Amino acid sequence: METKMKLYPELSLNLRSLVIFRNLLSDPVVARLLALCEAERGNITALVTRYAGFARALYASTAPAPGEDAAVSGNLGAYLLRVLSEDENFYLLRRVGGCAPDPELEALLDRELDFFDQVALFSSEKVRAALGWNGALPDWKSGDAHIRETYRRRMGEIGTRGYGIFAKHHIFVLRGNAVAPVRNPDPTALSQLRGYEQERGEIVRNTEALLNGKPAANILLYGDAGTGKSSTVKAVANEYKARGLRLIELKKDQLGMIPWLLDQLGNNPLKFILFIDDLSFNCDDDNFSALKAVLEGSVAAKAPNLVVYATSNRRHLVKESFSDRAGDEIHFSDTMEELNSLSARFGLTVTFAKPNRDGYLDILMDLARQYGVTTPEDSLKRGAEVYAIERGGRSPRVAKQYIELVKSRE
Repeated sequence: METKMKLYPELSLNLRSLVIFRNLLSDPVVARLLALCEAERGNITALVTRYAGFARALYASTAPAPGEDAAVSGNLGAYLLRVLSEDENFYLLRRVGGCAPDPELEALLDRELDFFDQVALFSSEKVRAALGWNGALPDWKSGDAHIRETYRRRMGEIGTRGYGIFAKHHIFVLRGNAVAPVRNPDPTALSQLRGYEQERGEIVRNTEALLNGKPAANILLYGDAGTGKSSTVKAVANEYKARGLRLIELKKDQLGMIPWLLDQLGNNPLKFILFIDDLSFNCDDDNFSALKAVLEGSVAAKAPNLVVYATSNRRHLVKESFSDRAGDEIHFSDTMEELNSLSARFGLTVTFAKPNRDGYLDILMDLARQYGVTTPEDSLKRGAEVYAIERGGRSPRVAKQYIELVKSRE
């Protein structure tokens, strides 16, 4: 009897009977849809409140990102397809883990996807008519979303699209014991970087080997500050995100999390760069052993879908003082040799040296074109040389800082 009092009892029961996509019951939009379906008929206050709450959640969750089609705004079918594609459920994990298809699970998947195709047709006009109130309430978009067909197709593209948080973002950091997305990552593109073409070419070729399932090396990007080491790694991640590349940045004190990350990512069909910026160690640093394990490819650390890219201004990575050299270990020289040979454990070391005058000015003029600077070339070059002297030397970073300064004054 209580069920008959609900606004949409059948839709409510179907939502509550989800198995594969049960995670969606905690989704803010789906949860409010369920609340609307279970509102009591005749209770106009509750009906209107839940209608408005659902509409608000849908519009808030479908605000188009920069460059995204505005048609996604308030589109129920588009939203459902997105959250279904991003859902990390047991069916998906079985598939990416290499389990053989289970006919019963496949049939269940089709039933649930067919159900969501019906949910996508949930019309604001019909709901308003069922409320029995003619006040002003917002519409949302509904219609045939082809959810079953699209989801099945995307399952075949999971090696490049990913799933879970990796389907929505491509740059991540570690927060506590969890991988968290960077929602506004550095947008630097490879096409925006000038100079160091040979050095970047080595990193690009290695990354493409990783994406193509070939052996790929861990890379140490060594060189002077401001030469574009970090920008290169981030630009590579941006360039290849559509091919299934993801980047996770770790701080030095998080290197102990690497074994856990390898366990989490080892069966993921995507490819990953573990990025460590400005890497260096003290002689007694406990984080040394964690990085050493993954670089040496120990049994626990081996992961063919993952590489480590680290940047450093120090070739030997270990900060060494005179007191360190006067240590009292019996085999002290062996200890120092092990520490200082860490850089040799990277399969590839790419050196970014400071540019000479011509290289610096070439980078400068290319940046001037990118920024639309109108200052005459001779004046620009003279000012850039003075600016470099004041900043301690030439580098791409110094050139960019100067161009931005000039542009701000034009």
